[in-house]
Amino acid sequence: MIHQYVSNGYHIVLDVNSGCVHVVDELTYRVIPVVEEALAQNMKTAKELTAYAAGRMNGEGGEEPETAELGEVIEEILELKEAGMLYTDDIYEKYIGEFRNRETVVKALCLHIAHDCNLACRYCFAEEGEYHGRRALMSYETGKKALDFLVRSSGNRVNLEVDFFGGEPLLNWQVVKDLVAYGRSLEEPCHKKFRFTLTTNGVLLNDEILAFVNREMANVVLSIDGRRQIHDLMRPHRGGQGSYDEVVPKYKKVAESRNQMNYYVRGTFTRNNLDFAEDVKHLADEGFEQISVEPVVAADTEDYALRWEDVPAIFEEYDELAREYIRRKKEGKGFNFFHFMIDLEGGPCVAKRLSGCGSGTEYLAVTPWGDFYPCHQFVGQEEFLMGNVEEGIVRTDIRDTFKACNVYAKEQCRDCFAKFYCSGGCAANAYHFSGSIDGAYDLGCELQRKRVECAIMIKAALADEEKEKAL
Repeated sequence: MIHQYVSNGYHIVLDVNSGCVHVVDELTYRVIPVVEEALAQNMKTAKELTAYAAGRMNGEGGEEPETAELGEVIEEILELKEAGMLYTDDIYEKYIGEFRNRETVVKALCLHIAHDCNLACRYCFAEEGEYHGRRALMSYETGKKALDFLVRSSGNRVNLEVDFFGGEPLLNWQVVKDLVAYGRSLEEPCHKKFRFTLTTNGVLLNDEILAFVNREMANVVLSIDGRRQIHDLMRPHRGGQGSYDEVVPKYKKVAESRNQMNYYVRGTFTRNNLDFAEDVKHLADEGFEQISVEPVVAADTEDYALRWEDVPAIFEEYDELAREYIRRKKEGKGFNFFHFMIDLEGGPCVAKRLSGCGSGTEYLAVTPWGDFYPCHQFVGQEEFLMGNVEEGIVRTDIRDTFKACNVYAKEQCRDCFAKFYCSGGCAANAYHFSGSIDGAYDLGCELQRKRVECAIMIKAALADEEKEKAL
């Protein structure tokens, strides 16, 4: 399976199953799909393939290649095929049975330390922190039981992850600190290592909290939507006043105190800012080097929801952002954009390629009163209530359903070139838009494919830059 596209002047060919990326000239770009057709018809020799390609390409448009030139191109293509870099077979599907039967090991928890919030973000799936339920703060005892469950359910895995989430977790800051201390007390006797992270809207950040975060938190996610007018429109206080001027100076202090590493400023773009590249550029101009701005996921009844008619404009914006990203990198003013970060040499392990985040199996969300859900986006939906910190996982059928969710269980994924990059996408989005975790959020898939194309093109452009420097 191959995927071809032209972006920013580059002719790019992705061999989906091997992950090999080829930046080729226009003739090779035209010949590669023709050779694939011929191979499917059991033609094997360079002579056969050249004759077939010459016939197919005659009159198809574009300059007709000389036979000798065409033969040279086909020889190079066959060399790539023999090297396992083009037209490769799918080696993953045969492991699905073994994959489904793997031992379930929990390695990460999203602790909903506060089902309450001090902002009233218009797109919040958590309903200002309530999650279809009641406002509540997690007690220290409930959090302890959650960490004990994690240690008990993690098998031989040493590295465990805990994200303090909300609502707004800083509303329950003392319990955050106490749970970090408790987790650290478990590390040596239980042979574990906790990696704590924090997601915050920044309103309650202060120097004391920042000092603790820098000492104990491996990563921190700072919510901001970009330009002041966009941020204040979508992330106001409950009284309607904006929060941009309140949080930006604090975020700058976080970024600098962490040496521009191990944090993200994380935003959401909506129909109100389809020119979201301007928001990314604004954040970069403000000095942030780790940036994520993601498309809103919302029902089409919401006025800010993305619609299919917006897709062409969004594609153009990703292209613009990719060009700007390259330009700034070359000028030494680069930043990282989460959706353009892609590893073409190693990448995630097979399990991650096939099933993504591990929600419902390796990763669980915990409510303030200790209930388990597959992830934070399922919290409050009783059909996905899996158990609690007292009894553990009692709905093993839900766990097994998520365990079987992978790119081969999703019909829309089978022929998608991006399946090993997105790993089937978000199960919650699939469920909310299709009614099944084995379905798909079609608009989200379309945007994901575009981001993958941009990310690969960026790699090609930056590799060109390195070659030029080496000359």
